[in-house]
Amino acid sequence: MTLHIILSFLPIALLIYLMTKRNSTPSHIALPLTALATYLLGLTVFQHDPNLLHAAVLDGLLTAWTPILVIWGAIFLFRTMEATGSMHTIRSWLNTVTPNKIAQLMIVGWAFIFLIEGASGFGTPAALAAPILVGLGFPPLRVAIMALIMNAASVSFGAVGTPTWFGFAAIELTQAEILEIGVKSAVIHGAASLIIPLIALSFLVKWRHIRRNLGFIYLSIAATIIPYIGISMVNYEFPALIGGAIGLLLSVVFAKLGWGLDKNEGHLLDTLHEHHTPNIQEISRTRLAESESLIKATFPLWGTILVLLLTRIPQLGLHPLLNLSQPAAALSLGSLGTFTITPSLTISLQDIFGTPTSWSHRLLYVPSLIPFALISLLTFIWYRSSRRSISSVFRASTDQMRNPAKALLGALVFVNLMMHGGDTAPVVIIGETLARITGVAWQYFSALLGALGSFFSGSNTISNLTFGPIQDSIAADTGLNRTTIMALQSVGGAMGAMISINNIVAVCSVLALQNSEGYILKRTARALVVYAIIAAAMSLLMT
Repeated sequence: MTLHIILSFLPIALLIYLMTKRNSTPSHIALPLTALATYLLGLTVFQHDPNLLHAAVLDGLLTAWTPILVIWGAIFLFRTMEATGSMHTIRSWLNTVTPNKIAQLMIVGWAFIFLIEGASGFGTPAALAAPILVGLGFPPLRVAIMALIMNAASVSFGAVGTPTWFGFAAIELTQAEILEIGVKSAVIHGAASLIIPLIALSFLVKWRHIRRNLGFIYLSIAATIIPYIGISMVNYEFPALIGGAIGLLLSVVFAKLGWGLDKNEGHLLDTLHEHHTPNIQEISRTRLAESESLIKATFPLWGTILVLLLTRIPQLGLHPLLNLSQPAAALSLGSLGTFTITPSLTISLQDIFGTPTSWSHRLLYVPSLIPFALISLLTFIWYRSSRRSISSVFRASTDQMRNPAKALLGALVFVNLMMHGGDTAPVVIIGETLARITGVAWQYFSALLGALGSFFSGSNTISNLTFGPIQDSIAADTGLNRTTIMALQSVGGAMGAMISINNIVAVCSVLALQNSEGYILKRTARALVVYAIIAAAMSLLMT
């Protein structure tokens, strides 16, 4: 059993070594190598059923196409914005709101990310925000680090609260307990938000600039976190969505008013450089033209948000239509399994290699075709772009995904193999071993188990589904408060998003960063340690 414990940790140690050593191995090589090592361990040491193991490999290869298509869609959207000139207009507008770099980082890197996470999840927040910040002149590598760290606080309620209400679906919890888990998660994230955004900003600006603009930073944080915690007390679906929307609006207002900003770091420029004094009609016409140009330029952003809201909020009616599960057609593929398709174009492969393993992909719900590709095409139409321009953007987006696709294929196979085996799965052995070592002090470490789940899978939801039952069992065995431990699991899964292999590969892909995953992982891991310490301290207060 000791050998099994050691070998359960081995693939993680191998991956971390390959990606963080001095001359780090690129992720598109390191991840497939780690997946291969995990496969050989499962086949020889753990002696898993070969048929089930091969089904897990195929499931991983198929599942990888979900993040691959989402990232491709995000790249396509932003290359569309560059090709049509809308990105230039947005950059110019943000500079008229405020030339202050701290304010721009908080508006786009904090509040905007919060809103997108609440609406969608799927790694889209960093993919949407990072290119805007790079367009404003910030260095891509440091933008990637900042965006990943900033995204953590909202993840527990991402995609309309999916990690909370669906992530703990395998555990028998009352509605009151789920709501309590949500409130405790929000409070812990709120406490972390007093420090973590400052760490994220420090990767892009000097500490003296952060100190000079501390008033605005905390105004922006408060504008997001106060409604976020408030909504969590009555609902576990919309805290991030509503908190992000309010925070974004108020952050822009605060920036225009200059509240909490260092007055010496730049002033708004008068955009009307006329030699004569303009009359009221001229001012009105200019402002109207600017407004129309901005509405058109920001269509890829507000159009994406609008479509996400329409398709993610069940009460609006589109959500169930895009998730119809009853097959409309089925086709036997022999020993490979049974292929099915639903009216909402959800494709699946059931009974892979004659095992209970199955895979599915919701073509219309996963945010690749809708909204990314759809909004991109509508943007091209609005700007009357040529076919050559559209074709060029398509080719460039596809070329940019070659190595990231290899990395994600390796990552998802690795994840599936680590989670394969039921009670003898490596991730289960790791979780139980850590709990056994810590005993009643588990509450100080439980968030790290949630983070480990997100590191593997790239999903707070999957982390909660995988480790939630283990955390619940540990709480019962040690007498720890059940909802507090579940909240720590959720917070851990959220903070783990900043070190998630999938998310790091995604943001590197969108920003066209080569062989930078290891560098980013080492930096975001530092912020993770601080987050974990804050979560542990908050658990003590809650107890």
